[in-house]
Amino acid sequence: MTLSNESRDRVKHIFEPIALAMGRAGLTPDALTLIGFAITVVGAVLLATQQWLLGGIVVFLGGAFDMFDGTLARATGKASKLGAFMDSVFDRWGEAVVYLGLVIGFLGFWGELYSEVGFGLGAPLAAASMGSAFMVSYARAKAEGLGFSPGTGMAAIGVMPREVRLVVLCLGLILMGITGLSRTSFPSLNVAEIFGSRIDLDAGYGFIATALAVIIIGSTITTIQRILHVRNQARQQSSSQQTENAS
Repeated sequence: MTLSNESRDRVKHIFEPIALAMGRAGLTPDALTLIGFAITVVGAVLLATQQWLLGGIVVFLGGAFDMFDGTLARATGKASKLGAFMDSVFDRWGEAVVYLGLVIGFLGFWGELYSEVGFGLGAPLAAASMGSAFMVSYARAKAEGLGFSPGTGMAAIGVMPREVRLVVLCLGLILMGITGLSRTSFPSLNVAEIFGSRIDLDAGYGFIATALAVIIIGSTITTIQRILHVRNQARQQSSSQQTENAS
C-alpha cells in the first residue's frame, strides 16, 4: 500500500483554488512555507503546555500549508529548486519542533502551571517516532542525492509518508483532547514503573500511545521499503550497464 503521486496530485488539486486566492492576496510560496512553519511552532507550544486538543488542531493546520505552498508555486509557474529546498527543510524542522513539544508536554515540565501530570511512556514514544519519521525523509533525500528515483518518485514509496504521519499524529492528539485530558486530572490504571515514571493507561493516553506506535512501525516499514526500492534500482542500473558493456 502506497500513496501514489496521482493521489497526491488529486488532493493538491482540491487545494489549488485556496492557494491561488492566497497568491492573489500577495502571498508567495515561500511566505506560505514560513506561515505554515510558524503555525506549527504555535501548535508545538500548545502541546508543550498539554493543550492536546487545540495543539492537535493547530499542528494539522500548519501541516496543511504544505499543500498550499507547492500548489501555488506550480500553479503560478514559480516552482524552483530553492523553493523546494525551503519547503523540505521547514517541513522537517516543523516536524522536529512538534515532537519536542510532545516530549515536553508528556514529561510535565510545566507541571507547576498545569494540573495535568506527566505521561512518562509518551516521551520515549515521541522520540522514537521522530527518529523513525526522520529516517523516512533521510532515505528519500539520500536516494535522490545519489541519483535514484529523481523528482517525486521516492515520495510515492512506502506506507507512511509525511502526510499520513501528520494525520495519524493529529488524530491521536485530537482524540486524546476530546477525552478531556487537557489540564484535567483523569483516573488511570498504573501497571508498571518505567524510567521512574508510571505508565498511565487511561483512554486518552491510549489514543496518543497508539498513534505514536503506528508512526514508529509505519515509518520503519517505509524506510525498509525505500531501501529495497533503491536496491532494486541499483541492481537494474548495474544490469543495464553490464549489458551495454557486453554489446
